[in-house]
Amino acid sequence: MPGPAGPGARGNWGTNSTQSPEPAAQPYVKVGSRVNVGQVVCIIEAMKIMNEIESEVAGVVKEIAVQNAQPVEFGQILFRVDPHG
Repeated sequence: MPGPAGPGARGNWGTNSTQSPEPAAQPYVKVGSRVNVGQVVCIIEAMKIMNEIESEVAGVVKEIAVQNAQPVEFGQILFRVDPHG
């Protein structure tokens, strides 16, 4: 989603983020990762349900704005993606 500093992914629920599919697994994306539209970039847990968050833009991840297990709020920027990267 476009934001003041460019496209990114935003949280849809007010709960915690998870950066990898399992605690010991590698994160879905890192800064510098290339993402495609529809690619899972993290999981948001809401009311004990794990919701996969997909990238809405293709490009290169420039910033991960939330840390693993950090609470997130509705509309909060989760990632910034450079579509020209």
